[in-house]
Amino acid sequence: MFKCLNLFKLSFPKQLNKFNASSNRRETALIDRKSSFPWGKVAFFVTGNFHKFSEARHVLAEYKVAGALLKVRTIEIQDDNIENIARASAIDTVEQCGLPVFVEDAGLFIDALGGFPGPYSSYVYRTIGTQGIIELMDKVKKRDAYFHSVVAFSSPEKPTKCFHGKVKGKISREERGNLGFGFDPVFEPLGGQDKTFAEMSTKEKNRFSHRARALRKFARWYTSAF
Repeated sequence: MFKCLNLFKLSFPKQLNKFNASSNRRETALIDRKSSFPWGKVAFFVTGNFHKFSEARHVLAEYKVAGALLKVRTIEIQDDNIENIARASAIDTVEQCGLPVFVEDAGLFIDALGGFPGPYSSYVYRTIGTQGIIELMDKVKKRDAYFHSVVAFSSPEKPTKCFHGKVKGKISREERGNLGFGFDPVFEPLGGQDKTFAEMSTKEKNRFSHRARALRKFARWYTSAF
C-alpha cells in the first residue's frame, strides 16, 4: 500500500516502456517491487526542480536507465552535512511511497567565505540570490569555490546508499548566461573555458558538473547491483 500523493510525471527513453500515472490513483499496485520492478532500468528521481530532472535524465540515459520524475513533498532537515540532508529526504520518501527512489542535494562552497553558503545554498539563493553572492565577493581576489552534490538512493528492500560528486571552479565577477538554475550564472567550473554553468547547454554542463559526477557513480552502481 503506497501513500504518494503526487506522481506528476514519468519520462523514459523511447526504447523502454512508459508508465501511465493516473491522477486519481494513489495506490501503485501495478508495481510488484519484488518481482516485476525494473531494477537497474528505471529510477525514480524525487525532485520539484525540472532543470535537475532534465540533467539527470540525460546522464542516466548514458547507462540505459530511464529517469522518472516523482514529485513528493519530503522533509528538508537543517544540517551542516549535505549527505545527511539527502539521506533523510530519501528515507522519508520511501516511508511515504514504498518505492525505490533517489534524491539529490547540493551546495556551493566558497573558500573566501569560509565555505558559505554550503548546505544552506537553497535558502541563500532564495534570500539573496546570485547578485547577493556577487556583492559578498566584491573586491575579493581569491575566488575559488566548489559545488558538492550528493545522490541518495533508498528503497524498502535496500539500505540507503549515497554517491558524491564535486567540481572545483571559481566565482565569476558578474552574472553570465541564462541557462541552468540556482547559482549557475556565477560559477565557472575548472576546465570550462571560462564559461559559467549558465552559459552551457545541458550536454556541456554534464561534462563538468558535480551533479553529473554523482549521478554517474549512482548509475554505475544501480546497473550492476541488481
